[in-house]
Parts: sequence; C-alpha cells; structure tokens
Amino acid sequence: MNSILLILILFVPAFASGIAVFFVQKKGTNFLKLILSFSGAYLFSITVLHLIPHVYQSNNTSPEVLGIYVLAGFLFQLFLEQFSQGIEHGHIQTADEHGHQHSHSFPIGIMFSLCLHAFLEGMPLAATHQTELALGISVHHIPAAFALGSILISTHLKRNTIIITLALFAAMTPFGFLLSKAISAGEVGDIQQYFDKIMAVVIGIFLHISTTILFESGSIDHHKFNKKKMIAVIAGVAIALASFAFGGHDHAHDHQEHHDHDGHDGHEHHDHVH
Repeated sequence: MNSILLILILFVPAFASGIAVFFVQKKGTNFLKLILSFSGAYLFSITVLHLIPHVYQSNNTSPEVLGIYVLAGFLFQLFLEQFSQGIEHGHIQTADEHGHQHSHSFPIGIMFSLCLHAFLEGMPLAATHQTELALGISVHHIPAAFALGSILISTHLKRNTIIITLALFAAMTPFGFLLSKAISAGEVGDIQQYFDKIMAVVIGIFLHISTTILFESGSIDHHKFNKKKMIAVIAGVAIALASFAFGGHDHAHDHQEHHDHDGHDGHEHHDHVH
C-alpha cells in the first residue's frame, strides 16, 4: 500500500471522529457503538487469521518466547488502561464521568497512554499486512477518538487546544509507522530483526482490546441494540474472512518464496558460469 494512502487511512478517520464531538449530540452516539462492535470483531478476526499465523511463521524467535511477548502485550494494555480508563475500546458513555474528574485540567495520563498505545500500533505497519492491519486500527480509533474528544470538551479547554490535541492523537499511529519504516531503511538497524516481537506485543494488545469490546457489548445499557450489534459483529468477521479468502494471508509467504526462488536461481547460474 502507498505510504501516503496508508497515513491518510490512519489519520483522517481518527481526527474526523474526534472533531465530530463538536457536532454530534451525546444521545446520537448509537452509530458509534455499532462501529465499536464491528471494530472489536474485525480486530479479533484479523488477529487470529492474519497476525498470529504470520508472527509464528517467523524464524527469528522461538514460539515459546513469542508467547511471552503476546502475554506482555496483553498485560501492558491492562496497565495502560489504569491511566486511559478504557478509552481505547470506546468507553463513550463514561467519558463525561471521566471529564468531571478533570474539569479544569488537561487529562495528561489519558492522553499519554492513548498516544503510546497508538504509536505502538503503527510500528508493525512497516513490515507486512498493511491493508488489513491499517483498516483494523483505523476503525478501532473512531470510537476511541470520539471518547477522547468528549473528555477534552468536558475539561473546558479552548476549541483550538482540543483540535490540536486530537490531531496529535490521530498522528501517533502514522508516527509509529514512519519511525519503523525509517529504522528499517537506515543504518540504525533492520526492523525485521525484532518485528516479530513487536508484532507479538501488538497481538496481545489487540486481543485485550477486541475481547473487552466483545464482552462489554452485552452490557445492560446495550441490550436494545443486540440485534444490530450482532449484525455489526458478523460484518466485521465476514470482512476479515473475505480478506483471508482472497489471499491476503499469504502475501508475505509468497514474497519469501519468490525471494528464495530468485536466490536459488542465482546460485545455479553462478555454478554454471564457473
């Protein structure tokens, strides 16, 4: 995927959904709840269908060690939520409650944990599965950005300050992608050497977020949307399965096969010359 298009996919939906708090009434967030259910199902599906199989095909790290990194990512996300208060999985309804706790101060802890979370999500995009992963992150950030915007409005900050803050959050995942891409292209090191570990951590984060979204989708205040949410969940799974069925899961494998084939042919040609 083109880098500029990838950055736009990551930045625009998050920024636009954050800005939407200025125009959408608090009672008009039902559609965002459906997006939340869709994103939870889609994230879980691409994690199981694409990310986990790919990371365990790596030859750099043993499966047991990768399992530790997955667990570390899961626990790290649990730790981050002590500061973000669950904004990552769209706690839109509790945003006002969180805002009252910071009625006249900038929510530094929430902002820092959200930005760190978003930054880490962008790093694996420099290597593989850009389309599936970028779409999953983008959809997942829509309710998160809206919830963040709700909290920022509750702090009574100036409109321009809120807009700049939302732009910073929306830019963190592209920053993570650009940094990892620069590292892999420069002399600092090759991201492929530790990509599988980074991806394992992100897998742990995604497993935590997606399962939390899916479990919370059955809460009492969401019962009247059960049918719609079931449709949203099925849609998320179906789209992930479609990308899997059309061959998105084996792009990296095909690339490696092509690379090995070229190397083998080159070796044979070299022997023939001598």
